[in-house]
Amino acid sequence: MIRVILPTHLRRLANTNREVQINVTAPITVRAILDSLEETYPMLRGTIRDQSTFQRRAFIRFFACGQDYSHVAVDDPLPDSVANGTEPFWVVGAMAGG
Repeated sequence: MIRVILPTHLRRLANTNREVQINVTAPITVRAILDSLEETYPMLRGTIRDQSTFQRRAFIRFFACGQDYSHVAVDDPLPDSVANGTEPFWVVGAMAGG
């Protein structure tokens, strides 16, 4: 099971807790996690990434093991600690403004 931490606005939309656990088929990548997350919580489709281009939305960031994975290739493997469920994969709503 992969652990995913969702920001408040997405957890409200999905009507779930801060942390969700989802089944993800290996290899464990950003794309695989998002595919499984959207399959498990279809109401999140289009909120994290664009539905037609599958590009990450501008104000959404991804973190794992204290590292920013927002700009890595979506098919690059994530750390083993995420794959084995020791560490969560974070979906973070970025802040903007002044």
